[in-house]
Amino acid sequence: MAENGRPIIPGMSSREILECLRKTPGYFMTNNERDVSQSDFKARIMPATTLRVAPYRDETGYFAFEITGGATVHVDLMRKQINPVEKLRLVRKAMPNTLLQAVCRGRNLFGYRPYPDNVVRMTVRLFSEYIDVWRLYDFLNHIPNLMVAAEEVKKAGKLLMPCICFSTGPEHTDAFYAGKVAEILSAMGEDIILCIKNHSSLGSALRIGELVKAIRREFPNLLLAYHGHNTDGNDLARMVAAVQEGVKIVEVSDHGFGGIYSQAPALSFIQTLHDYGCSAPGLNIQPLLETSDILRRERRLYDKYEGHYHGFDPTVKQHKLPGGAASIAFEQAEKAGLMDRTQEIFSELSEVNRELGNIWMVTPGSQILWATAMNNILHGRYEKPSDDLKRLLLGRYGPFPFYDPHEWIYQKVLESGRTDGKRWDEILSTEAGVQHLADEDLEERRRQLALKLKRPVTEEELCLALQFPRDAVEYFLFEERFGKTWMLPPEVWFNRGGFADGTRITFADYDGKTHHIDIVSTRKSAGMVHTALLLDYHFQTYTTAVSSKEPAV
Repeated sequence: MAENGRPIIPGMSSREILECLRKTPGYFMTNNERDVSQSDFKARIMPATTLRVAPYRDETGYFAFEITGGATVHVDLMRKQINPVEKLRLVRKAMPNTLLQAVCRGRNLFGYRPYPDNVVRMTVRLFSEYIDVWRLYDFLNHIPNLMVAAEEVKKAGKLLMPCICFSTGPEHTDAFYAGKVAEILSAMGEDIILCIKNHSSLGSALRIGELVKAIRREFPNLLLAYHGHNTDGNDLARMVAAVQEGVKIVEVSDHGFGGIYSQAPALSFIQTLHDYGCSAPGLNIQPLLETSDILRRERRLYDKYEGHYHGFDPTVKQHKLPGGAASIAFEQAEKAGLMDRTQEIFSELSEVNRELGNIWMVTPGSQILWATAMNNILHGRYEKPSDDLKRLLLGRYGPFPFYDPHEWIYQKVLESGRTDGKRWDEILSTEAGVQHLADEDLEERRRQLALKLKRPVTEEELCLALQFPRDAVEYFLFEERFGKTWMLPPEVWFNRGGFADGTRITFADYDGKTHHIDIVSTRKSAGMVHTALLLDYHFQTYTTAVSSKEPAV
């Protein structure tokens, strides 16, 4: 037990953490703000909100805090919210007593397609300066796709948490999943935590309990974690069943934030398990309450990004969309003019998933299958296949785990748009399979980036640009021009319609220094906004192009 009464703190070795988890009675919780942001708020939670409640979360006694990975790395850059590595530095400083966690899509890292091995290794190595726990998954449960990232996590001395993605159907048996666990242990060794990733909130409490029991029967010394979503409103029951059968770590949200498409609320889980005689070591309730008191007030600032189709969705049992996709599915249908055909799209999605092997509906698979269902409704079944669907059928992401699609689907998809006259079976025989990607020439990419930025570049900047070339460069140029705008509180950052002349904006940075922005004048002409202001009493002017659809900000 650490001096502050916590059983696990940063700085402990991965082996020490694993030993502590095995020996300490009770369960542990990971607060997953990253998934709450992604699933319930389109990944738009700003650093100011995270840091406002960081001291309270740090005092709560969570096992870990998941703050990066998934889509958030890309969205942080694309929406100019913050440099993702800078966010890690800020959170590490604000939460010195809590392990930081990332979710990584194996070969796909934080993106949607595979990256070369040296890019994967570079990214894991650099992010591991701040990340203590790496939760890795592959949407086809193709374990070789996890291995490069897993090797780098171990080299960095960090905690490795590979996942088995869970779904339902006749193929998704306990024996199948136990076989996947055996494959992971054979490839990665036993010094891991095995996570059950129930991304689509599927199965009953009974089903999850049976799965945990089956895994523990085969691997009694293996530490287990559970990652679920609350889309159907039933994940508390699944989490309780998982802990009762031996799961050691569960992922939760704050009750003032999330709790629908993301994780179930921590306090409800604690209250339920209390009646079963289970407790979390080192847990402090008061800061947990204070966190949600602040977040309830903060939540209104993100109203524009919160899904406006509220309520739980028990029909997820059929369409199987994960939290992040389910929260925006209605809005995408509305934009496509298909709102009155939503159930038809969901029915088509179920059929597409069955036809394409009953695979796991998680990124990037969820995007591929959802886009296919939408295209099928709009243009006819498999008449306008996406390039990503073609890659899936070609096995670029890995083999189909249970059964291959019908030949007529291969024919329609693979022959679509071909100008060389090749038949689908010939295409499969000559082009199929996971392809080895040649390593990036890092020095050449560094040189190209330096030319674009007109200055030397850091390892972190190169790492981000290798993953998201356009959006990373645009972010770096944006920050050079406007400074560290992530320090602005969300009520300023998300303000729409501009500020009246004479307005004073006051905020503090994360060293406690107060800053003032005084708006002198704002005028709009020919699609440009011209702003004059005083920043800490220094006069500055900005001319910015704006979309005609967007108000001046």
